[in-house]
Amino acid sequence: MLDAASAAARESPRGRRNRNFHTTDEAQCHRLLNAIEPGSYVSPHRHLDPAKDETIIVLRGRLGCVVFDEAGAIVQSWVLAPDSGRVGIDIPHGTYHTLLALEPGTVFFEAKAGPYLPLDEAELAPWAPREGEPECAGFRAMIEQTIRSRPAGIQ
Repeated sequence: MLDAASAAARESPRGRRNRNFHTTDEAQCHRLLNAIEPGSYVSPHRHLDPAKDETIIVLRGRLGCVVFDEAGAIVQSWVLAPDSGRVGIDIPHGTYHTLLALEPGTVFFEAKAGPYLPLDEAELAPWAPREGEPECAGFRAMIEQTIRSRPAGIQ
């Protein structure tokens, strides 16, 4: 299942792919595998709904997780990996964050409340490029450099 999710992510133009365990977008609990490849850009965002805390557990690979303040400064960063001291994280609603694969074949389990709703403008970070914009690659590279140069969990 992990190999199939990773293969689908490699074939995806976005460099990532979900494998949902919930049966519909309207389900009250969303549980999924999220396969992500290096170079994939996840726009920094937050979930404003108080029920949408997000739990992530890395099953394979290495995942960078970054939390930002309201102005876009990085306040915390972690490398999550199954062979490390930190395999998962809980991201509270209202917290700006992004994720990035630090090695090929990265797959994590994600759980949060449903139903699925696309992010609205108030949930996207106003200081970060949106997915598909030309600035994404440079912004992502800056985040990756920050993660690789800081000890885990630095504030």
